[in-house]
Amino acid sequence: MGLTVAPISFSLGAWVAVVPLWFCQRTLQGRSLLAWPYLRHSLLMAIAWGGCFYGWALFWITGIHPMTWMGVPWLASLGIALFCWLAITTWGIVLVLAWLLGMGVWDWLMPRPTGLNRGLRLIWGVGLWCGLEAIWSQSILWWSPLAYGQSPGNLWLLHLGQLSGPGTISAAIMLINGLWAEILWQYSYHSLRGGQLFGWLGLPLGLIFLLHLGGWSLAQSSLADQKNKAITVGIIQGNIANEIKLSPEGWRAAIAGYTQGYQTLAASGSEVILTPEGALPYFWADIVAESSFYQAILQKKIPVWLGAYGENGSGYTNSLFSVDGTGKLLGRYDKVKLVPLGEYIPLQGVLGKFMTRFSPLKDQLVPGDPRQVFLTPFGSAAVSICYESAFPERFRSQIRAGSEFILSSANNAHYSATMPAQHHALDVMRAIDGDRWLARATNTGFSAIISPHGETRWLSQLDQYQLHQGVIYRRRTQTLYIRWGDWLTPLLLSLSGPRLLVQLRNKHFGQGENEL
Repeated sequence: MGLTVAPISFSLGAWVAVVPLWFCQRTLQGRSLLAWPYLRHSLLMAIAWGGCFYGWALFWITGIHPMTWMGVPWLASLGIALFCWLAITTWGIVLVLAWLLGMGVWDWLMPRPTGLNRGLRLIWGVGLWCGLEAIWSQSILWWSPLAYGQSPGNLWLLHLGQLSGPGTISAAIMLINGLWAEILWQYSYHSLRGGQLFGWLGLPLGLIFLLHLGGWSLAQSSLADQKNKAITVGIIQGNIANEIKLSPEGWRAAIAGYTQGYQTLAASGSEVILTPEGALPYFWADIVAESSFYQAILQKKIPVWLGAYGENGSGYTNSLFSVDGTGKLLGRYDKVKLVPLGEYIPLQGVLGKFMTRFSPLKDQLVPGDPRQVFLTPFGSAAVSICYESAFPERFRSQIRAGSEFILSSANNAHYSATMPAQHHALDVMRAIDGDRWLARATNTGFSAIISPHGETRWLSQLDQYQLHQGVIYRRRTQTLYIRWGDWLTPLLLSLSGPRLLVQLRNKHFGQGENEL
């Protein structure tokens, strides 16, 4: 499963990679749910499968080492990097363990493998996984749904996200793997042979075909973009190394590079210019008072979406500022999902003294209001800063409120090519889910322009200073997912949940198993 994610993107592997998890969990049937052997085997399976998937897919996070440029000693930096990797991998393992135990509850309540129970068990397993991913996506540590292993290579299937969000793709993957596992189980331990076996094999194969056919049909819809809705966007990829970013040398390089890029793109016909997260590591008031960049805005009179810092009470924000051609501030988006330990310290009272040297900033960042609206000269936009691309509900709420296009602003300079490739894959999913054009500016790559069908119209090179001018369009469509959210997960749980409740009641009152 770890091989399915970018940059390897072996998306076909997802259709068989969860079979071992389904199959091995099946071998625990008949054991006492709370007995140590059952719990031990479940824990070992969660560590084996979850550790491989999440550990491999998220190994890029160790790229924050070395942090000597932040004043962190080399050995301490290594310890912090390993701690972050193990923490986020463990959080994924907990998800897998919760799924295994949830499946164990079903098997405990429904020991008789009737045809109805087997079908509902499959639905329960799919719905439970999607429900857990939905819960995990509300936490501060989230990046890796099963669905993102299909991006950006399998655009047809990703269009199913327009129906009920990325959970639709995760549900499809879990359903097919569950069917393979059930067929393998019946073949290994029961009398499924010959023509009957081939007949059953046709079910998952036929479903894979139908799922892709459905996605293909959605991908064929015409974008029908109107010329009067076009926005010519200039993108600056500043390529300021993190090692110098917060030093006087880095400040001078940022001012010079972004000022030059702004002037070049303004002269070439860009209607607005997008910069990366923290492009100018200053407060907005200081940029207005002292920078040549602001003077360039007054001279060229081209709007800009500028990554910088904002003041907010006793703290400050990681923000994207919307500035019109007169230098007036039209709007501001403050990052909502902050990076734990990097931008703020969880449990400040407990960990504060221990982790204060982790951040290069003097004070903690404070999160923005989830309900904020980002106003621009071209209407409102949905905004993502840094790893907010992993949280589809952040996009859905903004698009539902009227945002007509998406802006993604990130740094990505800490890591190897794996992280920006996965970040780009997530932005491809967000463009498709929301049926919006997406412009993306990063410090070191990948910057991009992505269509509502997930087509990458332009992709920057890594670790290069680059300027690009491209066209995006304003749209007001609303997909089923934008209107209704993730309706599929509660539907799946409602189909199987009542069976669990009935059986739980029967066990509680000593009535034994009673078929629906």
